[in-house]
Amino acid sequence: MSDIWGYQPTTGHTAGNTLTGYKVEATDGSIGKVDKHSDEVGSSYLVVDTGVWIFGKHVLLPAGTVSRVDPAEGKIYVDATKAEIKDAPEFDKEKHIGDAGYHGQVGEHYGRHRRV
Repeated sequence: MSDIWGYQPTTGHTAGNTLTGYKVEATDGSIGKVDKHSDEVGSSYLVVDTGVWIFGKHVLLPAGTVSRVDPAEGKIYVDATKAEIKDAPEFDKEKHIGDAGYHGQVGEHYGRHRRV
């Protein structure tokens, strides 16, 4: 697997296209919608509002977890289960930008579960 913090070329996402508001689908069902995203090289991510699914939390998903973006459906498909996402390090709105240690924790969590 290449960089967990970059979109894979096969996802269909073009940098600069907004993903905010897209619904997010794990491998085993819907997990919420995109609240924020970044296309920054080496640090691309989605912040997903899980709504009532895990009590209104936000989760950070590295761009490398995205398997496909479907603009027609307004959906993003990620290569992670609901349990993997729920068990990820808690989203920290203060650390998610520029904190290499936090990115390392999140990247390691999703990297352990990679099926690619």
